[in-house]
Amino acid sequence: MEMHQIRYFLALCEELSFTRAAKRCGVSQPSLTNGIKALEEELGGDLFTRRPNIAVTRLGSAVRPGMMRVARDAEKVLEVARSLRRSLVYEPLSTRSGIGGGS
Repeated sequence: MEMHQIRYFLALCEELSFTRAAKRCGVSQPSLTNGIKALEEELGGDLFTRRPNIAVTRLGSAVRPGMMRVARDAEKVLEVARSLRRSLVYEPLSTRSGIGGGS
């Protein structure tokens, strides 16, 4: 499971349109479709019905809260990294390598 697939899934849950979800994610519709198909294959079932209208399946509804947590946690990690870069207090944890170094 890849982060871009999680973003695609969450966008499609909200948009219920492959075209709008792809535009929102800044990718082509075929790229989004392929990402969703790969995610469905990995999870072992359809996340969306496609006809007559797109709708979230029971599996999609069941995994959505976890996907939302993963996306939120990933965003928090990025915020911490950005904040650390801005603070100019970033220093390497150690200037000496403990691996393979002699004393």
